[in-house]
Amino acid sequence: MSDDVWKRDEIQSPCVKICVIEPSSRLCAGCLRSIDEIGAWSRYSHEERAAIMSDLPGRAGRLKKRRGGRAARLSKRAV
Repeated sequence: MSDDVWKRDEIQSPCVKICVIEPSSRLCAGCLRSIDEIGAWSRYSHEERAAIMSDLPGRAGRLKKRRGGRAARLSKRAV
């Protein structure tokens, strides 16, 4: 059996296992892909994946800053 079966020439997923979808932009806070791109990733061609990967760095500014969370709630109690 040849090992060539396991060698694939494709772009890997940009997933960093921080899977949190920001509601207004519908982008993942970890990898910056849209919810639709994540769902269709395995069906994309090499060229489609490459185009998305090249676009990802410019998407960070589309995520809204979090305004609260646990740290904000704890600081309000201290007041």
